[in-house]
Amino acid sequence: MVEVKHLSKSFDGRTVLNDINALFETGKTNLIIGRSGSGKTVLLKNIIGLQRPGSGQILYDGRELTGMKKRELDLLRREMGMLFQGSALFDSMTVLENVMFPLDMFSPDSFKERQKRAMLCLERVDLLEAEHLYPSEISGGMMKRAAIARAIALKPKYLFCDEPNSGLDPKTSLLIDDLIHSITRDYRMTTIINTHDMNSVKNIGENIIFIREGILEWRGNKDEIVSSHNEALNDFIFAASRR
Repeated sequence: MVEVKHLSKSFDGRTVLNDINALFETGKTNLIIGRSGSGKTVLLKNIIGLQRPGSGQILYDGRELTGMKKRELDLLRREMGMLFQGSALFDSMTVLENVMFPLDMFSPDSFKERQKRAMLCLERVDLLEAEHLYPSEISGGMMKRAAIARAIALKPKYLFCDEPNSGLDPKTSLLIDDLIHSITRDYRMTTIINTHDMNSVKNIGENIIFIREGILEWRGNKDEIVSSHNEALNDFIFAASRR
């Protein structure tokens, strides 16, 4: 569980996040939605420690991020998995080598054990046949699956996804959504997804917060969002559905 309490953030005197309170639940897909410039990306960067809030708290199962010393923060980051918008695979490495990368950096296991773990992760995302291929030799959807395999290699407690469906066709996006959702459930992770994809919201939005101009305007789930009476949210849904 990740909890945000009274989080505010400003840049050059301009308030970007204003008194955000949110609870991201374990074993569920937690979505942050909002227009470009709404503050959702800044919120995600604060949650993972890339930016420091001006005020407020970020709690990881009761552990306060903002008060951690470097060693504590390093240990916490080993419990995090990251799925970047552009997959961020290394072009000079095979798919298997990409998945093994975090294991090679942080795992004390032997090479054979690390390789076995990477292969298990590739099997989980149905990508064993691509282990010896390079990113340039696989499709965008396969690259996302390889990136997911890498993100879960260290068995993270917390998974963060930044626009995971960016650049994908609707059918592949649905497959990626379902994969993230099933991995979250099976591994009991706290998954936080930053997205403006309404198909993702309708498909896997178990816990959703809507940010507008730095303010948390609405919270609910995929069933409640369609009957919302929040005018700003409804405008966002309409605009996002036309993309």
